[in-house]
Amino acid sequence: MDRKTVLYDTHVSLGARMVPFGGFIMPVQYTDILKEHMAVRTAVGLFDVSHMGEVTLKGPDALKNLNEILTNDYTNMKDGRCRYSPMCNAGGGVVDDLIVYKIADNDYFIVVNAANRTKDFEWIRDHLTGDVEFKDIGDSVAQIAVQGPKSALLLEKLTAAENLPPKYYTFYKDIDVGGVKCIISQTGYTGEYGFELYCPSEDAVKLWDELMDAGKEFGVLPCGLGARDTLRMEAAMPLYGHEMDDTISPLETGLDFAVKMNKESFIGKDALAAKGEPTITRVGLKVTGKGLVREKTELFAADGLTAGRTTSGTFLPYLKGAYAMALVDKKYAAVGTVFDALTRGRHISVEVVPLPFYKADKSHIEK
Repeated sequence: MDRKTVLYDTHVSLGARMVPFGGFIMPVQYTDILKEHMAVRTAVGLFDVSHMGEVTLKGPDALKNLNEILTNDYTNMKDGRCRYSPMCNAGGGVVDDLIVYKIADNDYFIVVNAANRTKDFEWIRDHLTGDVEFKDIGDSVAQIAVQGPKSALLLEKLTAAENLPPKYYTFYKDIDVGGVKCIISQTGYTGEYGFELYCPSEDAVKLWDELMDAGKEFGVLPCGLGARDTLRMEAAMPLYGHEMDDTISPLETGLDFAVKMNKESFIGKDALAAKGEPTITRVGLKVTGKGLVREKTELFAADGLTAGRTTSGTFLPYLKGAYAMALVDKKYAAVGTVFDALTRGRHISVEVVPLPFYKADKSHIEK
């Protein structure tokens, strides 16, 4: 049976359309996905992401385990920093991707994807060695994302400006936001300036209501999963089950920045090394024909051969056009390459364009 986040009744009262997602009943939209998307790009949007999973890893061997289980290197990570990483299986495919928060030496807070909460916990638990304490704390933690160029203005009505982490992928803990103690990180899954707040589950409704009230003058809108997906697509952020999975390596989908092959070892390293230089890569596609190109669409090159397949695709509101991401043979990956996408018996022309499709201009951020 699908579960509910502590904000379920709040979403229903706001008129949200609720759908099953990642084992939870979540809001897909409140009024209009396009409006919610544009609120994040131009003002500020509020997301309930309490379906995400949170675990803690502590103890003398915590760092050693992070470096063995994850592909990124956490050796020189400072307190108050966040670091992204894929987590590979022995064959070099991706079990999931996640973000690690360093609270202090030997004390880490880890955020995993909603659909993989149980799988990730079991995978990490089963590969731990030495002296560590590992706990699933997801049910006791709620997460609310405040995203958009006016997100700092909103939060500064509820906490002091110096309580907002100043750099991307940094965080502060034990911050009072409208009377609720939070971890605040400058992170998000929208490609826009913004923050994510973690608080005790029992305080989530109060925090949400405080944020909505404080954001009225800035045009805040509650936003659902629909806008979250179009926003991450516009920013070309990969999604597990689309741009990566148990068979696709992080090197094949453009996540090499988070794969440290110079580490002594990590799960999947030998397999990645044995495969050598990837023959496929992730590219961005702009639809130049008429129609939308969704995921799992075959792409045919000018020579008539299959070049690859799409992994995500939709209409992107801010860019006012249809786009897709795809995994293609590297010989077809150059910007300007044209493919024929076969969609429901129709042939639609698409062209390789640079990634990301959208990059926030942070010079316009209002603080």
